[in-house]
Amino acid sequence: MHGWISGLPRYSGRDASGTTPKPLVAGPPGDEDSDEAGVPVTDDPALATLTDSELALLDSLGRRRQVAAGEYLYHEGDLAYDFYVVISGEVEIVVRADGEDRMLARHGPGRFLGELNLLTGLRVFVSARVTSAGEVLAIPPGGLRDVLATQPGLSDKILAAFMSRRASLLTGASFTTRVLGSRFSPESVAIREFLARTRVPHEWLDADVDPHAESIFETFAITPGDLPVVIASGTVLRQATPGIVSEYLGLTIGSLPERCFDLVIAGSGPAGLAAAVYGASEGLRTLCVDMTAPGGQAGASSRIENYFGFPTGIPGADLTQRGLIQAEKFGAHLSAPCAAASLREEAGHLVIALSDGTLVGARAVIVATGAQYRRLDVDRLRDFENRGVFYAATEDEARLCADRPVVVVGGGNSAGQGAMFLAEQGNPVTVVIRGPDLSAGMSRYLVDRLERHPRIAIETNTQIVELLGDDDLAGLRTKGSRGDSDIECAALFSFIGADPQSQWISGCAALDSRGFVLTDRALDDAQLGERWDLLGRRPLSFETSHPGLFAVGDVRSGSTKRVAAAVGEGSASVRSVHEHLAFGAR
Repeated sequence: MHGWISGLPRYSGRDASGTTPKPLVAGPPGDEDSDEAGVPVTDDPALATLTDSELALLDSLGRRRQVAAGEYLYHEGDLAYDFYVVISGEVEIVVRADGEDRMLARHGPGRFLGELNLLTGLRVFVSARVTSAGEVLAIPPGGLRDVLATQPGLSDKILAAFMSRRASLLTGASFTTRVLGSRFSPESVAIREFLARTRVPHEWLDADVDPHAESIFETFAITPGDLPVVIASGTVLRQATPGIVSEYLGLTIGSLPERCFDLVIAGSGPAGLAAAVYGASEGLRTLCVDMTAPGGQAGASSRIENYFGFPTGIPGADLTQRGLIQAEKFGAHLSAPCAAASLREEAGHLVIALSDGTLVGARAVIVATGAQYRRLDVDRLRDFENRGVFYAATEDEARLCADRPVVVVGGGNSAGQGAMFLAEQGNPVTVVIRGPDLSAGMSRYLVDRLERHPRIAIETNTQIVELLGDDDLAGLRTKGSRGDSDIECAALFSFIGADPQSQWISGCAALDSRGFVLTDRALDDAQLGERWDLLGRRPLSFETSHPGLFAVGDVRSGSTKRVAAAVGEGSASVRSVHEHLAFGAR
């Protein structure tokens, strides 16, 4: 053992997330130094030990029980489990891989068990086995949430441990979830993207080239027609989709007992997640649904450098994951993939029909569905999507075109960030824009970096007119001020803007000429109608032409297309939600 889950070796060949946690230095209990009180000292948050006062606080929230050697406190694949504190004895954390149990960590007195799925509701990834008889304290998940919401010091210790343990699972070599498919299959790519963005530890096996694939085909009687296949804790999901995988893992609305909430948020980008954090933390029963996965466009950004408080930048996936953990810490529920399909009013409530046919009622709704990537107007575009044409530049896409020339089309910050990320990965990058100057739509710091980077070339006054290649993208043809030319490339990354995802509220809220949602001061009397006269008030900040329906982020007309602005709108809109609910209660 070299440390916690800790004991997992660092592994780069099949890394599930692209993130690298800090080195783990402590080993099993007894290996650390101790302070004057005899409490083990370690710099690794995953190995945190509770103080006597923290144990006393937790003792009042759970029940103690004796445990025997060989007993399991929970198994991988379980739907739920308690938060356990080891009072005496010893517990091993193990994962079953390739037919054998592998020990990941050992916890003794004062240590606690668990990781982020205690908050997210995901199925359990590991098993906890008692190796030395003793006593444990079992606290139900509801009691843990109370602690996280009311005890800041203890909450920080527990959350830091959970996050460190998940980071180690994501970069470990022993995965309980495997994805078997083809890198050329859009269905396989969709599952990989969903699991990566929901931070589910998993191993990707390319059925076309991976030497382990044949034995898995034989072991589980899998045929090529079954692909993509997800194997999770021994359960085989054939012809899997993100929805099927999400339902198995416990992320869908079906896992929740209620269907009516104080606040439902459609969309879990920065604006939606910020609204979920503030709504849940202020006592509103909050549900957030997303058609893909948490993070929105920001979640697919390789690096955000102009967000306040992060001078060295932060990957979009990390930023949105932190927001998601905050929201779930306060009790918000997330369901994904689950698109909002339509909206209507019924008996004083707003009713959202989800894409799976489920109806969800809400006293207030925040629309944070953002915008959908625009597609280039060229032939065969859909033929090459996920076979060379991508709409995000993350670790997954970078691995598919490692060190080969790529093209980035678009003149906004997303395009600039993507180009920088790919160039730093070793790819020669050509940036293509229709206009004469990058600075028209891109932050100055990004323009300067792109212009000075030795692996980046910029083609202005240029547009893409044709995609070249047979099964996979091999190049493209451009038309510019210097005539037509062909560019050899392994991938095209498209960042040419987006259109608002507002069609599902059509008829319920006034839209501008481009389909963005009008709110508060942008609404005139003709768009409001008589119902507002009966209410005796004007729309609140971020409120649409329908009372109780709010819009924030990229979907809102006039919004600033920046992560910080979206977070601000999402958090500020919850104040208006409270005012609306209070007004209705009079």
